[in-house]
Amino acid sequence: MPTVIYAHGYGVTHQNGIQYAEKLAAAGYVVYCFDFCGGSTDSRSDGSPLEMSIFTQQLDLEIVIMMVRELDYVDRENVFLFGASQGGLVSGITAAANKDQLQGIILLYPAFEIVEQVVEEVQSRFSSVEEMPDTYQLMWMEVGRTYFEDLPDYDVYSVIGAYDKDVLLIHGDSDGIVPLSSSERALEVYPSAELKVLAGAGHGLSGANADQAVQYMLEYLQTHKTH
Repeated sequence: MPTVIYAHGYGVTHQNGIQYAEKLAAAGYVVYCFDFCGGSTDSRSDGSPLEMSIFTQQLDLEIVIMMVRELDYVDRENVFLFGASQGGLVSGITAAANKDQLQGIILLYPAFEIVEQVVEEVQSRFSSVEEMPDTYQLMWMEVGRTYFEDLPDYDVYSVIGAYDKDVLLIHGDSDGIVPLSSSERALEVYPSAELKVLAGAGHGLSGANADQAVQYMLEYLQTHKTH
């Protein structure tokens, strides 16, 4: 069966993907939801947020892709990533490094610009990452120095553009956490991508906005399955 792997956002869990997973599953897709190691204080996976970064999450996701592709009910030619917020960022960089294993990616308000925002915040308070304390309150969760160490010299937009298959971006124009410009910039660097803008939608979808997003996802999946 065609399969979708859901990657959750910063400081939350797989539960944020359940509303989408149930609808995609009802349409005939296997949907695998998991918790990143140290992805939140409520994670069912091992690890601490103090040890987590977007790069540890990339490794987690690569391991999940490897595992899912070995399941006997999964069509290995039709494995898709679906990432939300920081999970969208992680899905983007993971897809760029593993494009031969993926048929496509869906990015829901991907937090690409958060990399720059986090670096600016840290640089405004500390002269270097080395001068940071061992723990740091980032938004509503305490993370470790590991989260920041490799970000100052990391150009996420130059990385994600290596994924040359079709990409679906979905973003609300009233998102107060990850601005719409994050997806608009991604649209410029991806060789083949489409951006669906949800009018009036913020960060985290519900009701009609969530239903519309699912419809966009199903249309994308249906047209990009190999058979």
